[in-house]
Amino acid sequence: MWQSSRTLWLIYILAALVVSYLKLSVGINASGYTAYENYIIFKNSFAHLVQGQNPYAAYPAEQWDLYKYSPAFALVMAPFHWLPNWLGLHLWNLVNALPLLAAIMHLPLIDASKRRFMAWFILPELVVSMQNSQSNGLTAALLLWAFIALEKQKPLAAAGWTAAGGFLKIFGVFAAIPALIYPTWRVFLPALAAWSALLFLLPFVVLSPEQLWQVYAWWWELLREDHSASVGLSVLGWLETWFGFKASKIGVTLAGLVLLGASVFAVHRQPSTVNRFLVWASVLIWVVIFNHKAESPTFVIALCGVALWYLTDEKPPVWKKILFWTAFALASLSPTDIFPRIIREQWVQPYVLKTVPCIIIWLIITWQLLSQRIFAAESPPNDQ
Repeated sequence: MWQSSRTLWLIYILAALVVSYLKLSVGINASGYTAYENYIIFKNSFAHLVQGQNPYAAYPAEQWDLYKYSPAFALVMAPFHWLPNWLGLHLWNLVNALPLLAAIMHLPLIDASKRRFMAWFILPELVVSMQNSQSNGLTAALLLWAFIALEKQKPLAAAGWTAAGGFLKIFGVFAAIPALIYPTWRVFLPALAAWSALLFLLPFVVLSPEQLWQVYAWWWELLREDHSASVGLSVLGWLETWFGFKASKIGVTLAGLVLLGASVFAVHRQPSTVNRFLVWASVLIWVVIFNHKAESPTFVIALCGVALWYLTDEKPPVWKKILFWTAFALASLSPTDIFPRIIREQWVQPYVLKTVPCIIIWLIITWQLLSQRIFAAESPPNDQ
C-alpha cells in the first residue's frame, strides 16, 4: 500500500482537507482572529488592491499581520476572495499540496520508487506549512516544475514557472541560476524577462498606471523596512545564536550567493546527471537558509533539496544516512510533541537546530560541486 502512487494522492488530499477542517473548527480567538490568518491575509489582499488601498498597510480589524507578496499574487487570489472561508481554505491547502506532489511524481532522472520516497519524506513538513495556511508548498512546486521543464528542454515553460515563483515569493526567482547550466539558457533568459514583465504589468487589469506604480512603491517600502526585522531560521540566525556574531544581512546573503554562483559555474561545462541534481538541491536549500525571514513552515522547500541530495546516491554511505535522517528529525519532527517541550524550548528553538543540518548539507553540496568530487556514473535512467 505504501508503495502505491494512488495511496500518496489520497493521503495528500486527506492531509490538506483534514488540516483545513481542524483549523476551521478552532473558530475565532479572543482577539478576533482565526487559526488560518495567513489565508485571510492572502484573501484580503485582492480587495485592498482593487479598492485602491495600500495592500501592504496594517489592517488590525481584518487581519493580524501584513501582506508581503507581489501585486500580481494579490490579483491571482481573486477567486478565493469570493469564496466562503470553509471552502476557500480547503481549496487553498489543496493548491499547496497537489501541485507539489505532481511535481515530485514527474521528477526526471530518478525512478518511481525514489519519487514516492521523496513524497513521503516531505509530507510532514508540508503539513506544518498547511497548518499555517502558508504558500510554501506551492513555491516548492514551482521550483521543481522549473527543474522538470529545463530537463525536458522546455525553456519557455521553465521561465514561466520561475517568474511565477518569483512573484509568489521573491526568492523563487533563484531558479534562474541553475538554468544557466542548460544549453537552452539563451532562450530561457529572454523568456524569463518577458514572463516577468507580463506578471509585473498584470495588475493593470484592475489598476491605472498611476495606481500600479504607487502599489509597487508601497511594496518596495515594506520590503526595505522588513529587511531589518529579524534573522529567522537562517544562516544569520545560526551565526547569532551559536557564536554571538551579528553579521551583515547583505554581506551574508552576498557571500552565499557568490558560493552558489561559483558552484554552478564549476559544473556548467560538464553538467552530468548528478551535478544537475546537486545544483537544484543546493538552490532549494539556499533559498531557505539564506532567507532572513525563514520560518518553520518554509522548510518544506529546503527538505525537497535535502531529498534530492540524498537521492543522488544509489547506495548512500552511513554518514549520509545519519545526516539525512537528522535533518528529517530536526526539521520535521522537532516542532512536534515527539520532542519534549523542555527540549524544544531550551535547545531546538534557541539554537535554531531546525536549520543546522540543512546548512551542513548545503555546505557539503557546495564543496562537492566546487571540488568536482562527484562520481562520473549516472543515476538510473528515468522510468517514464
